[in-house]
Amino acid sequence: MAEDLGLHGRLPAHYTAAGTSSFSDFLSAAAPDLLPSRRPLPAGATVDAPHGTTIVAVTHGVGGSAGVIMAGDRRATMGNIIAQRDIEKVFPADEYSCVGIAGTAGLAIEMVRLFQVELEHYEKLEGNVLSLEGKANRLTAMIRGNLQMAMQGLAVVPLFAGYDLDRGLGRIFSYDVTGGRYEEHSFHSVGSGSMFARGALKKRYNDGLDEAAAVKLAVDALYDAADDDSATGGPDLTRRIFPVVMTVTADGLRRVPEDEVAAVVEAIVAERMIRPGG
Repeated sequence: MAEDLGLHGRLPAHYTAAGTSSFSDFLSAAAPDLLPSRRPLPAGATVDAPHGTTIVAVTHGVGGSAGVIMAGDRRATMGNIIAQRDIEKVFPADEYSCVGIAGTAGLAIEMVRLFQVELEHYEKLEGNVLSLEGKANRLTAMIRGNLQMAMQGLAVVPLFAGYDLDRGLGRIFSYDVTGGRYEEHSFHSVGSGSMFARGALKKRYNDGLDEAAAVKLAVDALYDAADDDSATGGPDLTRRIFPVVMTVTADGLRRVPEDEVAAVVEAIVAERMIRPGG
C-alpha cells in the first residue's frame, strides 16, 4: 500500500533533484496548481473582480543620497463600485526593491507574494542578492505566465523599482500584460489614473529632488490622479486613509510612517484650498 501511494519516508524526487534557483520553476514542478496563472477558467469566462490603481514612482538624488520613491493610492474598484477604501498596493519585494500593483487586485497580491519568495529563495540558494536587473527579469517571467488569464480580463500590470547597488542609483521598470519590460527614467505611473499622475510628474519633476521633495511630488501626483480619475482614491482625511509610500536607498527599503505621509497630505490639501488646480 505504501509503495502504491509513493509513501517511502523520503521526499519526492523534485525536492532532491538538481534544479534552478527559481522558486516558481520549482513550484511549477512540485505543485503547479498553486501558481496563480495555472488556475483554469471556463472558456470565454470573464470575472468581475476588484481592481487596484494608481501607482507612481519617482527617482531622486545623486551619489549617496540617490534612491527611488513609490506611492500608491488606497482605492480598489469593481466596475462602478468602490470595493475597498484602504487596500495596499505597494509592497516590499526585498531589502532593496519594491513593487506596486495595478490590475486584478487578488491575483496581483498573490503574484507579489510569490515574487517575494522567489527573491528570498534565490538569495538562500545562491548566497548572494540577485541584481536589480535580474529581479526585474524574474518578474517578467511571472507576468508572461499570467497571459492566459490576462486575455480573460484578469490582467496584472505591476510597477517595479529599487536601488541598484552596482550603479548607485534608483531605477524604475514598467511592464505590459505580455511580460514586456521597459526601463523608465526619472518617473513613471501605472493604473487608470496614470495619465493624470504622469502629467503632474512631468510638469513638476526636476533632477535636483531630494527624498522629501520626491515623496511630496509622488503624493501630489496621486492627488491629481484622484481629481480626474474616479477609480483613484484621494486622501481621506475623515477616515485617516493616506497613500502607502516606500523609499529605497543605499540604506535599504523603508516604508514612510503614516504620520509623515499625513503631514505631506495635509500640506498639499492646504495648498489646493488656495489653488485647486495645483
